[in-house]
Amino acid sequence: MHIAVCVKQVPDTTEVKINPETGTLIRTGVPSIINPYDHFALQTAIELKRIHGCRVTVISMGPPQAKSVVQMGLALGADDGVLLSDMAFAGSDTWATSYALARAVKKLGKADIVLAGMQAIDGDTAQTGPGVAQQLGIPQVTFCEKIDIDGKKIIARKLIDGGYEVVEVKAPVLFTMIMPKDYVPRYPSFLETHASLKKPYYVWSASDIGAEAQYLGLKGSPTQVARIYPPPQRGKALMTNGSAQEAVEKILDIMRKEHFIAE
Repeated sequence: MHIAVCVKQVPDTTEVKINPETGTLIRTGVPSIINPYDHFALQTAIELKRIHGCRVTVISMGPPQAKSVVQMGLALGADDGVLLSDMAFAGSDTWATSYALARAVKKLGKADIVLAGMQAIDGDTAQTGPGVAQQLGIPQVTFCEKIDIDGKKIIARKLIDGGYEVVEVKAPVLFTMIMPKDYVPRYPSFLETHASLKKPYYVWSASDIGAEAQYLGLKGSPTQVARIYPPPQRGKALMTNGSAQEAVEKILDIMRKEHFIAE
């Protein structure tokens, strides 16, 4: 069974700053990391490989420096890696990104399972994974916490309102992964990273995956961000001490003074 894992390199959101004049992200000096949800999807694929002997391919789309997240996937246990890197991809929204990733999956040949994180922490749209499934014309199961393989069936535990649902599907299928509360990300050792340098790694352009230029980049993106701006700074919080009853009385007093409640 072949598993393709889509991963993304994202800025560390704890370090992101916005230029107040241009409204754009300041990326200079901001460290990049693998998207945490994609990290869990990758570890899920590696665990399935360990148990069932699956082949795992890690795919990312981005500038040349995004090679680091592909290399990390190889170090953690993926068999081969692909980086989609071409100026034609620049400015792609989730639809254009989904199109390019789907073209890459098709170029790989038969992929029984496609895994992706629930969403990327730099955009939080949760659209790319489902978009890839749509482009590939395969079923999708979103917000999954766990996946297992039982013969020809793939069993997923997915989050729903108020609990979980167990879903059985057949390949090919795409899953998007959430992160369980007890999840601990694993990072490769130096020896694993060194060994991964010998694994197959490919850089594909738009022409390599047979993508049409009209569906890529800003030109091929139905949605575009008009402006990015930080939220207005809030006033300082007021801390209270004492018993719960005293705290309630202080809060009520403040609400009366601010006319949130009647005297």
